[in-house]
Amino acid sequence: MKKYSIEIKWTILFFVISLFWMVLERLAGLHDKHIELHAIITNLFGLVAIIIYALALLDKRRNFYEGKMNWIQGFITGLIITFGITLLTPLSQYITVTLISPHFFDNMITYSVESGRMTSEQAHEMFNMQSYMIQSTIFAPVAGIITSAIVAVFTRKQ
Repeated sequence: MKKYSIEIKWTILFFVISLFWMVLERLAGLHDKHIELHAIITNLFGLVAIIIYALALLDKRRNFYEGKMNWIQGFITGLIITFGITLLTPLSQYITVTLISPHFFDNMITYSVESGRMTSEQAHEMFNMQSYMIQSTIFAPVAGIITSAIVAVFTRKQ
């Protein structure tokens, strides 16, 4: 377990920071008053995710590999973090839509229909707990694998 303590630490940090991001989105009105900006602004979390992965890999390099880490070691570290994040993704989604922003789906459905982007049926199919759980649980490993591969290139050191 100690072998993976750095990955566990950064997985938990990622989870907490992602929930904090959702709180900030809600406070900024991106889940209601300014919902039209949600799709754009929420993608900025990708930059935060990259920074978290970079810090995690640098932490692993410094504290586990004694300052030297090749690409594969960094990539595997990123994959382990990605696995942890993927496991926590349904919990994160549940907390977001039940505690942080319980009216998010209703607001997105209303906005999507009123703006003419979707029919009511399409919006109901897209914006619900089951759909978001599936989408986020698929997106997490895909994004994590890509991020791990790229960040490992920049954090390697021989």
